[in-house]
Amino acid sequence: MNVPRREDTPGRRPMDHVDGNALAGPLSELFAVDITAATGRCVNCGLTGPIAELRVYDRAPGMVARCPECGHVLLRFVRTPDSAWIDLTGTVSLRVRLPDTDEEGRG
Repeated sequence: MNVPRREDTPGRRPMDHVDGNALAGPLSELFAVDITAATGRCVNCGLTGPIAELRVYDRAPGMVARCPECGHVLLRFVRTPDSAWIDLTGTVSLRVRLPDTDEEGRG
């Protein structure tokens, strides 16, 4: 099924967004690796690509990251003074490359 891109949908005005790199700072508090380099897969259209390529809407209390192909919400992130909330419901999988370790560093 070919789903129209959100900005191509008649009667819709494109929203201002930034790319997925905007998630780097907030998510670095939670992940030891650069999560924007991770590969995610959209539950709606199946597009697979780096988190850095998502369209992030950050003009709200939290951040919403949408698929660049179909506009489906892949990730929601909200930070409060004592908690961080991550919703990955729209993501089928998230692949994070681990740093190389030498033989001596392996347990």
